[in-house]
Amino acid sequence: MFSHRIRELWTEQLGRRLDVLIAGCGRGDTIDIDRVETRITGIDEDLPVVRASIQRRTDLDGRFLGDLRAAPLLPRTFDVVHVAFLLERVRHAELVLDRMVNALRPGGLLLIRMRDRTSAYGFCDRFLPGWLRRPLWPRFAPEGAVGPLPAIYEQVASREGIHSYCLMRGLMIAEDYSGFSGPALRGPHAKLVRVACRVVERLSGDRLPATRDEVTLVIRKPQNHFARLI
Repeated sequence: MFSHRIRELWTEQLGRRLDVLIAGCGRGDTIDIDRVETRITGIDEDLPVVRASIQRRTDLDGRFLGDLRAAPLLPRTFDVVHVAFLLERVRHAELVLDRMVNALRPGGLLLIRMRDRTSAYGFCDRFLPGWLRRPLWPRFAPEGAVGPLPAIYEQVASREGIHSYCLMRGLMIAEDYSGFSGPALRGPHAKLVRVACRVVERLSGDRLPATRDEVTLVIRKPQNHFARLI
């Protein structure tokens, strides 16, 4: 889906090079954008597992590791910003997101994938203490998964939270999907994790669903800052 939207944008721009920012590049997620001329910049927190993952990447033309509130993001420099499972694991997530939106050109695409704090999986992830997360990660995560990563889950890391954020910033949500992609749900003990999620769902009175844990959004930055109000 993201690849298709980027190709559409590339066509709208008459085939000029697209500047792409991947925020959360340490997870190793990529977008299939063959035959589209791009310049890709990656940013992420400076964590040992993230640093090791980025060193293996060959698709980045530039990279920054550190406090994302201080990342060198100039206004209106990117056509596409892909936020890849980052919002749920950083502090001051709205401030970080503001900086990325500010770096997006008018008419550009903000592509978000994040773990939903209001899902059963998100609940388990954010309440699992760090001292227990570290020994459990290699047992439950699929081979090759990057982690364990922090689990902060501020309010914006939810469907309701990100919708409110877009409304307040005048961003237009073009597409909104739910998914089921938690790392532990693809690992060697996936059945056990599904059972735990169903238990959380029942104990919460179905307020924390076990059937989804991911929010995927295609968001457009208006050409005119006041376009949504008009």
